[in-house]
Amino acid sequence: MSATRYDIPEPDAFTRPYWEAAARGRLLVRRCGACGRAHHYPREFCPHCWSEDVTWEEASGRAALYTWSTVHRNDLPPFGERTPYVAAVVDLAEGPRMMTEVVNCAEGALTAGMALRVTYREGKPVFEPGD
Repeated sequence: MSATRYDIPEPDAFTRPYWEAAARGRLLVRRCGACGRAHHYPREFCPHCWSEDVTWEEASGRAALYTWSTVHRNDLPPFGERTPYVAAVVDLAEGPRMMTEVVNCAEGALTAGMALRVTYREGKPVFEPGD
């Protein structure tokens, strides 16, 4: 019997477009038609003005590192095999903040505000240094 994995999302009817796009290497955010602001995580309404006039939009994949923490121990599968890893919050170029992981970067090279770009691991967006 295989162990439960805690890194695989359980898409529902609403979030399925997000995860299907990620599997194809595209990052989506939601944009409000009423106030014009983008948001993430996906919701059926705008968290800024409460309008339900929101649509999916492809994001540029550019971000800036806001904050991070290097995780040295995590007993949940498969994270234990990945330690140490960098859990992070990034500011997407479109405005929203997003929780993610930073990959392909030495711990000592991380700096607040550094430019990142999206990449994908097993159909999930993660970020690496970039322009």
